[in-house]
Amino acid sequence: MASEVDDLVRSVERARAALLEGITGLRSEQGAFKPSPNEWSIGEIVEHLFLAEVGGITKIWAALDDFQAGKRWSGDLPNRGKRIDDVVATTWKPRESAPQVAAPHLGGPLAAWTSALRSLTGVLRDLGTALEGHRLDAIVFPHFLSGPLDARQRLEFLRFHIERHLEQVQRVRSHTSFPT
Repeated sequence: MASEVDDLVRSVERARAALLEGITGLRSEQGAFKPSPNEWSIGEIVEHLFLAEVGGITKIWAALDDFQAGKRWSGDLPNRGKRIDDVVATTWKPRESAPQVAAPHLGGPLAAWTSALRSLTGVLRDLGTALEGHRLDAIVFPHFLSGPLDARQRLEFLRFHIERHLEQVQRVRSHTSFPT
């Protein structure tokens, strides 16, 4: 029987696989296409997803390290017990901006960012192994918009975030000027 951590990690992996399937075979010019100057290209979306996921994983791991060292979250927990979809619905504006650290800024071709995003599978699985046997609701680290989230919510957020940007990729691909 799979553990809760396994289920959460697999849900992130399924979301990532769906996103990667949705961009497989795209050429460089398709990955670089921007529907408008203020919108991200698919390459920028994937760069953002890599940066955000690696940041999210390291924050969960840091919270686990703190928890194991006896440094537990002592602040308020306004999101305790809430599903991530509900947390985001109540804490985000319709078009939030990514934090600077996770905003696309390095550039490069879609193929490079696709490979980078794919590489996070092992890192996420290692985090899942580290989390096994711990109470996920006791491992807390704040999100820059949503406030304190526990490890369960943080893992749910990784899935939610990828799915949100998969919809964005689909919108870019369906743009009338998207290169064929």
